[in-house]
Amino acid sequence: MLFGAILPASYAAGTQQPSAEIHSETTDRPATADSTDYTPGRSRLTASLLTCSPGAEVYELFGHEAIRIRGIDEKGLPVDTVWNYGVFDFAAPNFLYRFVKGETDYMVEPCPMDWFMAAYIHRGTGVTEQDLNLSQQETYTLRRLLQINSLPQNRTYRYNYVRDNCATRIVDMIDAAVAPRKVVFPDTIYYPTFRTAMREFHKDYPWYQFGIDLVLGGGLDVAVTTREELFAPLLLEQKAAFARFEDGAPLVSNTHILYPGPLTAVSDQQMMERLATQAPDLPTLRQMGHTLAPTTWILSPMCVAIILMLGSFWIGWWQFRNARIIRWAYALFFTLLGLAGCVVWFLVFCSSHDSTSPNLLSLWLNPIQLAVALFIWWDRTRGIAVAMAAVDVIIMIMLIAAWPLQTQVANPAVFPLWAATLTLSFSLVMVEIINRRKIANATK
Repeated sequence: MLFGAILPASYAAGTQQPSAEIHSETTDRPATADSTDYTPGRSRLTASLLTCSPGAEVYELFGHEAIRIRGIDEKGLPVDTVWNYGVFDFAAPNFLYRFVKGETDYMVEPCPMDWFMAAYIHRGTGVTEQDLNLSQQETYTLRRLLQINSLPQNRTYRYNYVRDNCATRIVDMIDAAVAPRKVVFPDTIYYPTFRTAMREFHKDYPWYQFGIDLVLGGGLDVAVTTREELFAPLLLEQKAAFARFEDGAPLVSNTHILYPGPLTAVSDQQMMERLATQAPDLPTLRQMGHTLAPTTWILSPMCVAIILMLGSFWIGWWQFRNARIIRWAYALFFTLLGLAGCVVWFLVFCSSHDSTSPNLLSLWLNPIQLAVALFIWWDRTRGIAVAMAAVDVIIMIMLIAAWPLQTQVANPAVFPLWAATLTLSFSLVMVEIINRRKIANATK
């Protein structure tokens, strides 16, 4: 589950906004789109944003963004191409290790519009299109930049989920194509931090969000700007609908549905008419997607955490009353903590993901917890387990006391697990003290 939290998408939250690398055909001169082949009056091209609604897979929950160029080019040839910055090779050597380590490379790949639409129609995911209000010169420049960027020597880039992905790359390309004009996005901020945005889009996938909240630290909890929210395709579509150039001209000239997805089963024709004539809103865009049904509360991380907490209360009471240790309970619980700690510590100390460090949860989730699970079994090594349990008691008290004073946000299910850890650790220490006193009294 913890690996799943970072495998579908590498989340990050740095402090600077990198722009897409607009490559030229050679590496010894600045990247520009040569417009000498452009013939005013012959080109009839339209650039548009394609926004695909959420899918059922975890890496599809924010939707997907691509850019389309269609019409007649400057040579009089028909054009209808989609440029997709979300292509990766899962079969590449060491893909899983590189993904976890934050060294995943994605590619931009052009494809015919028919191919692109066929894939999303087959998946049952809605697609909307926003025509961009660009001049023919700007559209030509945009197409040329996309062509240059998709050359074999240029098409690969280091993927970063919130800083450099399928949506942010497209925004950077548009900025480069319309320069010196500037696109001004509305000041509205829908979600104050990256983590709150993730929780909104992952709300029906609580175990996925639980894993994200464990392995990704306080970097997700910094305040975001309106432009930083463009990392999410659905938010990009929403904000592009109200974006304008500095002279007041709208960025989007027209919005229409290419494929409605699950909305085909909706009988409310007014919804369809409104969606076709106005800027799509987030709830409607989600209805055009195809996600899994919400996880029932009984199967949620919070429910499981509460059950573990109540179980730890009973175990602690029974152990204190009988002065005995239920070893299998410690082996199971602290093995889970230790294995989770191995993942968290690898991400904190070895990964290049921006937001995995610092992570205060690494004080609790650490590989040393495996010492309790292992050494609890033998009398001669139990002292090591007890010592680690004593350290856990101190760590838990410090975390509980300090948590309200810092900015990192924890998943709500973490707090019952903290209570379980504190209860089991304190119980182990107390039972050891009781037994040692009994032995000391018996030898007098």
